Amino acid sequence: MVPEEQGALTEAVFYILLSLHEPLHGYGIMQKVQELTNGRVVLGPGTLYGAINTLVEKGWIRPLVDGSDSRRKEYLITERGETVFLQELARLEELVRHGKSVTRSEEQ
Repeated sequence: MVPEEQGALTEAVFYILLSLHEPLHGYGIMQKVQELTNGRVVLGPGTLYGAINTLVEKGWIRPLVDGSDSRRKEYLITERGETVFLQELARLEELVRHGKSVTRSEEQ
């Protein structure tokens, strides 16, 4: 399968996908992102739920169905979402490698 062309993810989307390697509801995602970034990234409800809707539409995350009428819907990353996430992680690692190689060569 050929990977789909994907532009760079926003930081919010990257952290939402990262957070959803375990089932979480919206507030849990907000807390997880804040924890992962030591408070540097704080997702507001509008940003979070807009991103969740988009990610569900793209098939990158899915709501978990538990049979209850709970208002707290949990989400989980899909296989497609994992592929996109890993592509972005590789892209970011390449950026860091290039940045380090250039700055190290300038230090000598």
